[in-house]
Amino acid sequence: FCRVDPYGFERPDDFDYASYEAFFSRYLVVLTRRAIKWSKLLKGNKSIQKSLKVKRYIRKGIPNEHRALIWMIVSGAQTNMEQNPGYYHRLLEGEKNDKLIEAIKTDMNRTFPDNVKFRKTADPCLQHTLYNVLVAYGHHNKAVGYCQGMNFIAGYLILITKNEEESFWLLDALIGRILPDYYSPAMLGLKTDQEVLGELVKMKVPAVAELMERHGVMWTLVVSRWFICLFIDILPVETVLRIWDCLFYEGSKIIFRVALTLIKQHQAFILEATNFPDICDKFKQITKGAFVTECHSFMQKIFTDPGSLSMATINKLRETCREKLLSQG
Repeated sequence: FCRVDPYGFERPDDFDYASYEAFFSRYLVVLTRRAIKWSKLLKGNKSIQKSLKVKRYIRKGIPNEHRALIWMIVSGAQTNMEQNPGYYHRLLEGEKNDKLIEAIKTDMNRTFPDNVKFRKTADPCLQHTLYNVLVAYGHHNKAVGYCQGMNFIAGYLILITKNEEESFWLLDALIGRILPDYYSPAMLGLKTDQEVLGELVKMKVPAVAELMERHGVMWTLVVSRWFICLFIDILPVETVLRIWDCLFYEGSKIIFRVALTLIKQHQAFILEATNFPDICDKFKQITKGAFVTECHSFMQKIFTDPGSLSMATINKLRETCREKLLSQG
């Protein structure tokens, strides 16, 4: 059995190879079928137009060989890169902010210690690429600079694109456009969205919301890393990538769909909790196991389980939650 997965992550000691093999042999059939469909759709083109067909294809998963290209196109990163030739390299050559550099350097060895490609001994060592992307981004978006969590996201982008400049522009698409204000110093967007999830759970899984309230468990305790790391290190790699396929195309509401599906699917299990630590532990448990490993059926569920979830609903909730947070501030 391979100790290291295709993305360079070492598998934990208790990794269940048997059930993973069983899943993957089924999933491979799906991947092969999808790859043929995507090749037909792209026909050697470097461009696609947004359409219902493309959206449907993306929800069913982008084959890894096309992933970087499709992410770049549908997120708007490709257009931005083409309109700003040389910009990325100018950022790296320009004046540097010492405090920013220091913060980024501190996090280098903490980024994916379980990934062989990010080790100092690796050749090429992706730490160097990661450092460049984060430094460039911190100088490009001074309002955000650098904050923990961005290193993991940039790291994943590098693993998929294998390209420094593309990773920079995808990071810009996520932080600048797709995720509202998650990484600014006050993290208002992030705090808002955790509250929004709380409101959505009240509407869609009221028993769980009631349990949280009764035991005084704040949403931020159990879900903040879901939002900050976009499920990296929380769900299996293949599943995270499938979530990101949709995130780049459909925007931040995908995060709510995933969160609600995890909670709804494990409602009975969560409701067994009888105290504060118990609840926190249950939330750790629900992100493991066959349900999340079977990424193909999991992705089908996120579009059916939570029911309808419009951007209008989310934006309305965001407004009220943000106002509430600001008035508490």
